[in-house]
Amino acid sequence: VQLQASGGGLVQAGGSLRVSCAGAGLSLGAYFIGWYRQAPGTEREAVLCISSSGRTAYYTDSMKGRFTMSRDYAANMAYLQMNSLKPEDTAVYYCARGPRPDCPTDPGHAFEYIYWGQGTQVTVSS
Repeated sequence: VQLQASGGGLVQAGGSLRVSCAGAGLSLGAYFIGWYRQAPGTEREAVLCISSSGRTAYYTDSMKGRFTMSRDYAANMAYLQMNSLKPEDTAVYYCARGPRPDCPTDPGHAFEYIYWGQGTQVTVSS
């Protein structure tokens, strides 16, 4: 029972990347899914959250208009689409699942996520 994040890689600034989150033996559909990221030497940062109904919560203004989340209920997957990537987006990206349908209102409440994936590295070159 785990979350599996994948799809990271190296991309040039201005490019796009989609990272995926799969539930391996773990149902995702009825619960909120979030993405966090952590760059070396920095604290973990909340990126986005999507509720069970598909409503997206943006926690950082810098990502609005560039990052979106989606879900594939049949495939038990969630996705983070990242466009217009910047070097400062370089980080390990983690997906996580919560215990209820609606996203936390406070991005600092990482403790509300009860399952975490292993992370996938996203590197944006300038």
